[in-house]
Amino acid sequence: MRTSLCDTLGVEYPVCGFTPSEHVAAAISRAGGLGVLGCVRFNDAAELDAVLGWMDENTGGKPYGVDIVMPSKIPEEGSSMDLTKLIPDTHRSFVDKTLTELGVPPLPDETDEREGVLGWLHSVARSHVEVALKHPIKLIANALGSPPVDVIEQAHGRGVPVAALAGKAEHAVRHVDNGVDFVVAQGYEAGGHTGEIASMVLVPEIVDAVGDRAPVLAAGGIGSGRQAAAALALGASGVWMGSFWLATEEYLQTMSGSVAMQRALVDASSSDTVRTRIYTGKPARLLKTRWTEAWAAPDAPEPLPMPLQNLLVSHAHNRIHAAEDPSVVSMPVGQIVGRVDRVRPVADVLGDLVREYGETVARLNRA
Repeated sequence: MRTSLCDTLGVEYPVCGFTPSEHVAAAISRAGGLGVLGCVRFNDAAELDAVLGWMDENTGGKPYGVDIVMPSKIPEEGSSMDLTKLIPDTHRSFVDKTLTELGVPPLPDETDEREGVLGWLHSVARSHVEVALKHPIKLIANALGSPPVDVIEQAHGRGVPVAALAGKAEHAVRHVDNGVDFVVAQGYEAGGHTGEIASMVLVPEIVDAVGDRAPVLAAGGIGSGRQAAAALALGASGVWMGSFWLATEEYLQTMSGSVAMQRALVDASSSDTVRTRIYTGKPARLLKTRWTEAWAAPDAPEPLPMPLQNLLVSHAHNRIHAAEDPSVVSMPVGQIVGRVDRVRPVADVLGDLVREYGETVARLNRA
């Protein structure tokens, strides 16, 4: 399983694994892929710096990348405290009432509660870039498309290529026009922020639209060697996977309280996801649970715009996480969750994908 992307990124397999867990990202890199650490959970740049320092020491000298969340246009923004004042009391009341109805208990008094994620803010994302470029990263990916041109130029000045997610062909062309080096064609099936076009349609559209100007990675609905082979057959140079890594043993090394979440993923089918704005304020695919169903009820308020929605539900997410109840989990995940049948080591997941890819190509060659 080798494409030109392997030489470009210095990896054994053309598999980029996005994850919020540094333990998972490092394991992906050690296994021959490119581990890509999601930075949005780091409100403090110093904390990110420390984690990337850990990555430097634990990838076995293999390359890794980072993923930021930065809009292409620089918005006006206030501090976290200023922003919380913009959240309507009606929304706060709805969240409190819903948690009570779902039987989610308050946090214990001694809980060290994590504040709302500020990585959605442009200024915080820029601090992530500044910190990341002090480390030997091999890729910066942006979940919200092309970052500002000056950020792309800053990365290029350090010899670091930039990738951008795209849900439409015209978005991909715009990203490449801005100087992006790789396009991640993320289909409707994907977890987290995603568009409305399915991968089978989107990937060849984007491949044709950008031509030889930039390699394309396929994302959304990929969790097996057969699906990876299909992605390359559609013209992609590699695959971008996120959801499958949530159910790995290494994930618990970073997020030790995620056993209930993993149990919910293992029990879910491919129809147990929903695309909604309740997580961040932008359309994102989540695991369908009693929490998401409550937000779909007729009396539920409309989700707030980014970043207010995430600030609104951050305390609720902390309570849900501590409750360890699989039926109310709040977690972005793609439709590929239906193929997640057990918790495994990262190396086994990637090894099985590569093995099945080889078997698939051999079968096609015999056909």
